[in-house]
Amino acid sequence: MTTADMIFESRRHAMTGLAYRMLGSRAEAEDVVQDAWLRWREVDEASVDNPSAFLNRVVSRLCLDRLKSARARRELYVGEWLPEPVVDVDETFGLGENLTVAFLLALERLTPLERAAFLLHDVFDTPFSEIAATLDRSEAAVRQLAARARDHVKAGKPRYKPSADEERRLTQAFIAAAMSGDAATLRGLLAQDVVMHADGGGKASATMNPVFGLENAVRLLEGIARKWPHPGDTSVRLARINGQPGVVLSHAGVVFQTWGLDIVEGRIAAVYTMRNPDKLARVAP
Repeated sequence: MTTADMIFESRRHAMTGLAYRMLGSRAEAEDVVQDAWLRWREVDEASVDNPSAFLNRVVSRLCLDRLKSARARRELYVGEWLPEPVVDVDETFGLGENLTVAFLLALERLTPLERAAFLLHDVFDTPFSEIAATLDRSEAAVRQLAARARDHVKAGKPRYKPSADEERRLTQAFIAAAMSGDAATLRGLLAQDVVMHADGGGKASATMNPVFGLENAVRLLEGIARKWPHPGDTSVRLARINGQPGVVLSHAGVVFQTWGLDIVEGRIAAVYTMRNPDKLARVAP
């Protein structure tokens, strides 16, 4: 392995994590890192004073280019868009609150430049001087971008850290109640202001918009269990979905759904259902 190869590989996980948070897609993040590798191969690494800064700049600019077309695609997206789930994460994406679905959805409300400035500085500890060079803006301007973004994403940060036992208990109880349509148990598990999110991408059945409130959520889950029951031999396994408790459902070795749960003060405050087969292709049953 050449010196250039070793430098790149030492930064691969960080670059993948940055690209995923920018784009909300594991597949696109890996494509961006591959494109960055092709560009890195054309550079004389001896002429680069700070390889980390150089590679961050390349990845950020590649992501900004992709975000332009991504926004146009999402205007045509069928139903609610959710990020591609990262299941049972490892060091490739990094851990922490900045991987949760709520956090990634908060990033969606930012402009591409705000997102880049915030992620590079607040999540990846990049100096503002480097961010300014990456975004071709003044240092004062990128400070303002990051500050505006920080205000917007505060709501996406977890307000509560459940214990492992609490996560397992609530997740298992939710699986049983949701799959059987047990309305009484669901009322004891879900928060009064619970929000149900679902992404089918027009390729699998899913609600078109978020469903708000306890009774609406219970009716939704009860109706799904009655009208579209899961196959009798559905395989269920507990998993970490973007660093939070979740479930992977599969049939005949093929994953057809994931549930990610946001638990707050002993109740399930949000459920993220992924049914889009394109976004489940990388999830192991």
